[in-house]
This record gives sequence, structure tokens and C-alpha cells, in this order.
Amino acid sequence: MADLVSLDVDGGIATIRLARPPMNVLSVQVQDELAAVAADAAGRRDVRAVVVEGGPRAFSAGADVEEMARWSYTEMLDRSRALQESLNAVARLPQPTVAAISGFALGGGLELALCCDVRVAGDNARLGLPETRLGIIPGAGGTQRLPRLVGPATAKDLIFTGRQVSADEAHAIGLVDVVVPPDDVGTAARAWAAQFVHGPAYALRAAKVAVDTGLETDLATGLEIERAQFTGLFATRDRSIGMTSFVEEGPGAARFEGR
Repeated sequence: MADLVSLDVDGGIATIRLARPPMNVLSVQVQDELAAVAADAAGRRDVRAVVVEGGPRAFSAGADVEEMARWSYTEMLDRSRALQESLNAVARLPQPTVAAISGFALGGGLELALCCDVRVAGDNARLGLPETRLGIIPGAGGTQRLPRLVGPATAKDLIFTGRQVSADEAHAIGLVDVVVPPDDVGTAARAWAAQFVHGPAYALRAAKVAVDTGLETDLATGLEIERAQFTGLFATRDRSIGMTSFVEEGPGAARFEGR
């Protein structure tokens, strides 16, 4: 059986690529491979940033509805946790992550993009959560991650109606961060990722933990999380390099080692 999700590493940037054309639907095989590939990327010291991409026609059009339509309640009950965990594996990547979205990002495809830190979209992109039109709701994080990103009212509008939004509307509501011509999506995503290849890896990881975990709790607890991450960085070599360089050479001259 051919691999449907690949991991390529070049110059410190890992690319997780969905390869189930034409629409990159998230079948069980794709979900399982995605979880395995993300776990691999998470543990590699040579990976400093991650790009998640699909194909030119579709980043991912979502779940494999033909596959899912055959399942009973108990079968979905058993599978739903693995579905969420396959995308959670991307959300938990310690490195900075960017989704490179061309064409359709619908349902589970949009939920996958929401797991990334930043989203770059082609101006041909169409994004949405159409699950209510199938008599269900988003089940891989859409009802939770989308409101945290765009606010509850906008998220409810998109989820209730199941409508698709253009790249420009997605940018206006904060669903995507950058819109470029379709042919430039991969280049723009990699340019964003490249900023971190020689950066302070553990500081970036700490910042991501502080933001992501802090969003899940109250302010006082979030501040404690921040304090723990902040003080822990004083045990790293990069903290010493960064501060020494600042004192001796001024800002922006540090050459970090990622340790």
C-alpha cells in the first residue's frame, strides 16, 4: 500500500505532504500516517520548522465520506479519538508550523490547517466546515480551534451554515494570515519557516507552549506557565549565547546553536 503522507527534511525545514490526489481526503490510512509522520518530525533535532501542504487542487477536502458513511455509532465511537489524535499530533509539534493552502481546505482539511501556527493561502483557496450539511458537526477540533482563532460568533456562522469562504474573506476574519498567488504558496510558507532554522529552538518551543497552553486556562495560571517556561530557558546554551551577544555586539547578532 502506497504511502499517502510523506515527510521530507531539507535545510532544517520539514515538509509534511498529503499525497492522496485529487482531493487529499483524510481516510483512516491518511489519519494514521499523519500521526506517525508528525511524531517523527517532533522528535528530530534537525527539524527546526514544519510546513504542512497538500496539492494544487486541494490542501485537503476533508474526511473520506464514503468510508465514514459505512460506520456505525460504535465504530465511530472507537475511531473518533484516533481521528482527533491524528490532527492533535500536528498541533503538538514543538517546532513552528505553517499550513500551505492551495485550493480547497474543507472539513477535516481546514481542521488540519487550524492545527498549524500560521496559515498561508493561495488566492484560489476555499475554506469551510461543511459538516452540518451532512447532518453532523466538525469532529477533529473545528468547534474548538476555530472559535479560539476567529471568535465564537464568526465560528458559529461558518459552522452553522457550512458555507465556504474565499481566501480574501478568510484573511479578513483572521482565518488565514497571508494570501498570495497560488503558485507562490509553497515558497511563501517556506520563507516563513526559514526564519527559524537558525533560531533559538528551545525558546521558540517555550513560546509555543506558553501561548497554546495559556489559551486553555485562566490568566493567573497562564502567567505561571509563562514564568516556568521563561525561567527554564536560563538552563539553555542559546540563552547564554543570546544575552552575551546582545551585551557585546548589540541586538540581532546572536548565532544560536539550538541547544
